[in-house]
Amino acid sequence: MIVRFLPHNQEIEVEPGENLLRAATEAGVYVQASCGGEGVCGKCRVTIEKGEVDGPCPASLPEEDFRRGVRLACQTRILGDLEVRIPVEAFLDQKTLLRGRGRVSAGRKLSHQTLESAVLGECFTPTSAKRFLEIGPPSIQENQADLDRVLLALKRQGGIEEISVDPRILKTLPKVLRQDGWRATATLRHNRSGSFPGECREKGLRRVQLIQVEAGDTTREHYSLAFDVGTTSIWGQILDLNQRKVLAEASAYNGQVLYGDDVITRIVYSQKPGGLKKLQEVAVATMNLLIGELMTQAPVRPEQITHMAAAGNTVMTHLLLGLDPKYIRESPYTPVASLVPPIQARELGLEVADHVSLYTFPQVASYVGGDIVAGVLGSGIYKQKPLTLYIDIGTNGEIVVGNCDWMVTAACSAGPAFEGGGIKHGLRAAPGAIEDFHMDSETFEPALLTIGMTKPRGICGSGLINIVAEFLEANVISPNGKFNTDLPTDRIRRGPDGMEYVLAYGAETLKGTDIVITEVDIDNLMRAKAAMYAGYATLLQAVGLSISDLERVVIAGAFGSFVDVERAVTIGLLPDLPRSRFLFVGNGSLLGARLLSYCYEMLDDAERIARIMTNVELSENPLFMDNYVAALFLPHTNADEFPEVSRRLEKRKNQANSAKSGGGITATKNV
Repeated sequence: MIVRFLPHNQEIEVEPGENLLRAATEAGVYVQASCGGEGVCGKCRVTIEKGEVDGPCPASLPEEDFRRGVRLACQTRILGDLEVRIPVEAFLDQKTLLRGRGRVSAGRKLSHQTLESAVLGECFTPTSAKRFLEIGPPSIQENQADLDRVLLALKRQGGIEEISVDPRILKTLPKVLRQDGWRATATLRHNRSGSFPGECREKGLRRVQLIQVEAGDTTREHYSLAFDVGTTSIWGQILDLNQRKVLAEASAYNGQVLYGDDVITRIVYSQKPGGLKKLQEVAVATMNLLIGELMTQAPVRPEQITHMAAAGNTVMTHLLLGLDPKYIRESPYTPVASLVPPIQARELGLEVADHVSLYTFPQVASYVGGDIVAGVLGSGIYKQKPLTLYIDIGTNGEIVVGNCDWMVTAACSAGPAFEGGGIKHGLRAAPGAIEDFHMDSETFEPALLTIGMTKPRGICGSGLINIVAEFLEANVISPNGKFNTDLPTDRIRRGPDGMEYVLAYGAETLKGTDIVITEVDIDNLMRAKAAMYAGYATLLQAVGLSISDLERVVIAGAFGSFVDVERAVTIGLLPDLPRSRFLFVGNGSLLGARLLSYCYEMLDDAERIARIMTNVELSENPLFMDNYVAALFLPHTNADEFPEVSRRLEKRKNQANSAKSGGGITATKNV
């Protein structure tokens, strides 16, 4: 049987009874499945245009849609040849990942160049090093073995305490040395210092491994790859290790999104027969796609790459390396390893030369991984005294509090709301996603701004924050997230899921149906922001401090790059502190991976960061639930926690009441 997916025109042959979601996944067609195929999220909706299928109408799918041919792919079995249309809101657009942050409403955006200079200073000692050697041929009087001659030449150049050798170079060594008259280039890989970093740094010495010998002088051909392996997207850079320069950057959606939106659903998928192997393969395939694109942009050849570094959360690191993540999810939540030795990249399927090893960052705990260690490294807060809150906002929000002397960290499961999940018309950041929102204070009519300036087709996470903040400021919703039904507008109405506000009517949208935001959506956002804020408060309380003690708030991550600080503070997602204390660092994880390539001392610094981080399991901490319940309000049940926001909201409320009592404003209902 042939299944054809529209509008991609992608076809796949399947057996009778095959699951439709699995068929789409195997065909490489993205169908959003936030729940991993359990049938509860209702996101994997498709329309059967031709053919016969079988499957129930689950509670997450309205019966009216079911009668029109809409199905949940995960609950549908294929009975014959099919034509299936994927809805427009499910499309992933790679260009969206590369869009820049237009403006910063408050706080400061720090460039990666600024951060790089602050962290590295004058240090430029790449983790892989190339050394040109003029060895001289052997003679009857001096007939040392070829390898011994290479090692002696290296030690004569100085700065090396001990050299180990990758035995694979021995097969080609005799030919390589004689190819250009005993002129050759040795590639050395610096290893972690382990228990004796201080001594090595003081003496300028290092234990290294000889991983490659090339004929002639190839020192000018010296490059590295740095990756941020995220749950949603993977970012890569190609680096010139002679000039400390980024030559090219690229990104793509992580191929694993076909198997679940979050780490939990992917852990579940990994336990299915062949699941772990499939997840490892698609992550590697995405990285290989990026490697090809980066080398085309640079341009660089695979054999010129000498080093790779990748930062990812604990689950993503396990899946990339093919390690079983099962026990990360089960109490007492243990990963396979916190520190994984460098692994030969080609063994993982990465399309680079045999001598290249992949470095991954140390993990701190089950849900606080190498991406956070890399981010702390890249931001430089581990070298500085100011008390800092470091935040990576996402489905699994990670938080660090501390400075150069100590750090505490935690992960709080905020849920998928910040990426558009769990929202009736939510979607990831993509063309047509509503990302900014304003409202006329008299008519309550909306002004929408979408990514790509196209017709709207849904709401992304940053848009959701902006909408709810605007609603709160305009008294469209109360602090408990409920709509004010007394307002003179027909945009607030009762829908199938309760009260809702119509952001755009069907004729105005790309999908042809009304786009609304419901009280259920607002409640989901309130739960997500409450989890994050409770995480900050709990970590600070654990060390005897409070929110007001924070001297800096560093916001990292792809989603964090597009958060409007003022509106995030308004809803209680970020603390109400002087806005000058907020700093944006963008993709700190990728920056940390780059620094690891540029300076081998960062290997030890990354380990030190992981060692000084004390993980706090919020699920086991009784303070967290108290803080969470208190934060289930806009912005917070305690007005003293948000003094500036509370004053502003009270002022707006008084102005509205004054206008109403004076008969100053009469809004016209919209039909």
